[in-house]
Amino acid sequence: MGISSKLHVIGLLLVGLLALQAGANFDYGDAMDKTLLFFEAQRSGKLPPHQRVKWRGDSGLKDGFLQGVNLVGGYYDAGDHVKFGLPMAFSLTMLAWSAVDYNKEIVKLNQMGNTLAAIKWGTDYFIKAHTQPNVLWAQVGDGESDHYCWERAEDMTTPRNAYKLDPSHPGSDLAAETAAALAAASLAFKPYDSSYSALLLVHAKQLFSFADTFRGLYDDSIPNAQAFYTSSGYSDELLWASAWLYRATKDVYYLKYVVDNAVSLGGTGWAVREFSWDNKYAGVQILLTKILLDGDGGSYTPTLKQYQAKADYFTCACLQKNDGYNVVLTPGGLMYVREWNNLQYASSAAFLLAMYSDYLSERKAVLTCPEGQVQPSDVLSFAKSQADYILGKNPKAISYLVGYGQNYPIHVHHRGASIAPVSVLHSAVTCIEGFETWYRRPQANPNIIYGGLVGGPSKTDDFSDDRSNYEQTEPTLSGSAPLVGLFCKLQSLSPASYHRTPTPYQKPPVSYHPQPAAPYHKAPESSNPYNKAPVVGGPIKFLHSIISTWTIGPTTYYKHKVVVKNTSQKPITELKLTVENLSGSLWGLSPCPEKNTYELPQWIKILSPGSELIFVYVQGGAQARVSIKSYH
Repeated sequence: MGISSKLHVIGLLLVGLLALQAGANFDYGDAMDKTLLFFEAQRSGKLPPHQRVKWRGDSGLKDGFLQGVNLVGGYYDAGDHVKFGLPMAFSLTMLAWSAVDYNKEIVKLNQMGNTLAAIKWGTDYFIKAHTQPNVLWAQVGDGESDHYCWERAEDMTTPRNAYKLDPSHPGSDLAAETAAALAAASLAFKPYDSSYSALLLVHAKQLFSFADTFRGLYDDSIPNAQAFYTSSGYSDELLWASAWLYRATKDVYYLKYVVDNAVSLGGTGWAVREFSWDNKYAGVQILLTKILLDGDGGSYTPTLKQYQAKADYFTCACLQKNDGYNVVLTPGGLMYVREWNNLQYASSAAFLLAMYSDYLSERKAVLTCPEGQVQPSDVLSFAKSQADYILGKNPKAISYLVGYGQNYPIHVHHRGASIAPVSVLHSAVTCIEGFETWYRRPQANPNIIYGGLVGGPSKTDDFSDDRSNYEQTEPTLSGSAPLVGLFCKLQSLSPASYHRTPTPYQKPPVSYHPQPAAPYHKAPESSNPYNKAPVVGGPIKFLHSIISTWTIGPTTYYKHKVVVKNTSQKPITELKLTVENLSGSLWGLSPCPEKNTYELPQWIKILSPGSELIFVYVQGGAQARVSIKSYH
């Protein structure tokens, strides 16, 4: 290699090093501010005058009315318009925990007002939803029909069915998580509004009693939720709620409950490597360890030490010091738990570890892992590594927090963000029109959904910014909620921590000109929607079926599933399919410029011998005609 080439390589290395150092100096306060904006973008109901996200409007103003109950308000879960109770309640618990234990830091950042507003928007909804001591309205909206429409919340035409839990239809997991959220929120509001704090506590106690007395899984009572938020059990939520109620009330009854039920409910038995909307064990274990570290265990100390052992297991596993039983990390250092929306697990775990590092640090305690002692600062450093990965210190050099930095996802899988707002496009966007005109357009979303944490990269740190790639580009409440406390903690360590001005009201876009809609091809009339259309196979076999139906107004829609299988002995690349007579919406393939032509999504490069790809589409009438156009 010549001198000039060597100098060029050295120059590139220096540039990379400088970029890495610059990327490490994140403005966590700005990231926190944007995260709180995400909750304003997800609001359902009548928006307040001080709403900062101006591309949103009022929506869901008749939620619950068909059932004779007022369920207006709360939050939409993700890129859809369903109000799922379990992840919403968990998100509020995370926000409230942040407001309680990082109270001083949030106040110094001038964000307590926005934080409490985010909590109250949810707790007000849950108070409405808790209509009787043993009745909790658990969900508004139908996940199936909602997901087959791409429209703004302000234009919703999908059914707004409401689903409730009662003694005959129990849901201990959801009721207990809601109790935990309200108990934590009562602590958050206590210094500012004691009467509201007391009201939250009344509801929390009743909900815990309901959850404990009438036991069962919420998604057994509401099968509609199983395809979206299946619960793995309710034992952890019962312990979680009781731990929060003890902290909020100091009533020894609740502490005795977590001790007496430590074995039967798995609190001292389960050693976990996940903390999420579904699995609260690590949170319970760390919350109860705080009681032990504070010297308040009393006669319950032996059992609390067993909880602490499991809290330490979780922490050591995250820090890769658990004798091989560790959390999986991507090559870039991100915790990897699930293929779908993995970043929510990383954000929850990082928040929990930041909390635990504080609890340990306050008592000058150290952690003893199978592979050596760990200082509280080491625990916090790992939590920081996850936050930094999210904000851009990753192999793709992209911020997975939408709107933060200069490089972030712009094709976010979010209905409201991807369609021009009502203030610009005054006419309603219909269910099918939304897919044809907005969902499939290659341009960036017209609205930036600040603070939304997208699903994030694969286990190999790969990421495709594609609106149809919902596993990676859809933001969720449960993903963003833990980041408020995590970013607040990290910002408090910065020399320029405080005296920030939160984001002011956002001006709506001045104008926007959507791309013209693709031609609408109506399917031929058919008296039997199960009639099969001929398909052309070659090395590909198509298996076509209808997996569900539903009716909106006078029209019946059918969800079609097509399994595409490589029956040859060779890998297939650059596969293009022709889909004719399609009058509805299609997921799982990427549209091509040519009419009626689709290709494999960006994250699937090869269809190996014997492997399958599934895509789905929705329409009325006869099914579409699927055939091979080309392949290699």
